[in-house]
Amino acid sequence: MANSIHPTAIIEAGVNIGENVSIGPYSWIRNNVTIGDGCNIGSHVVICPGSKIGNNCQILHHAVLGEVPQDLKFGGEETTIEVGDRTVIREFVTINRGTQAHWKTVVGSDCLMMAYVHLAHDCIVGNNVIMANACNVGGHVEIQDWAILGGMVGIHQFTKVGQHSLVGGHYRVIKDVPPFIIAAGEPLRFEGLNIIGLRRRGFKNDVLKNLKKAYNLIYSSQYNVSDAVKKIHEEIEQTPEVNALLEFIQKSDRGIIR
Repeated sequence: MANSIHPTAIIEAGVNIGENVSIGPYSWIRNNVTIGDGCNIGSHVVICPGSKIGNNCQILHHAVLGEVPQDLKFGGEETTIEVGDRTVIREFVTINRGTQAHWKTVVGSDCLMMAYVHLAHDCIVGNNVIMANACNVGGHVEIQDWAILGGMVGIHQFTKVGQHSLVGGHYRVIKDVPPFIIAAGEPLRFEGLNIIGLRRRGFKNDVLKNLKKAYNLIYSSQYNVSDAVKKIHEEIEQTPEVNALLEFIQKSDRGIIR
């Protein structure tokens, strides 16, 4: 099947477009852009230099990808964004390219970014991540695989959101959100394991029991985080999930939510 490019679309020189790609009216694809096979790009979309879009992505109307970051330290360096396969980017989403800090902003495969999401420079988003409408994500944020952000969540720069976690709508994330949990409240706090989400993704009961024991030590005991981590090492089976939790805490720069 041939590409379908509307006659009003502007395609600059140096653009690499795959097969079976559709580009709608008045979209502007600038130089040094790569668009993978099977992508569907709506109307009035702007894709800026250095953007690399994977296969079978959907980019809906008025989205702007790869524009320069809103960072006063940015000096015009050549940086990029990368979007994985089968990711859906809805209307009016903005994704800024990286700075010399990391040189790129990355969105993984099979993600859904709903309308009006803003993803700032140097962010790293894993696979199967869902960001509901109007989430605003500051620079240098890491969002791990299968995380879900409710509508209008605001994430402070340099913060991490762990895998398989769920952040409730409208809340501020100013400290790191550990994996496998639900976070809600003001200030943001631990609200238990993301049991429904984990079961839907095939996590077994013994895995959930181990995680629950670990989080009880962190959040429902007399121990501070450091002592709770020692107890987890001593008392709980070191499964891949428990190890992922311990590694997340070890690498947390801003500290975890309480």
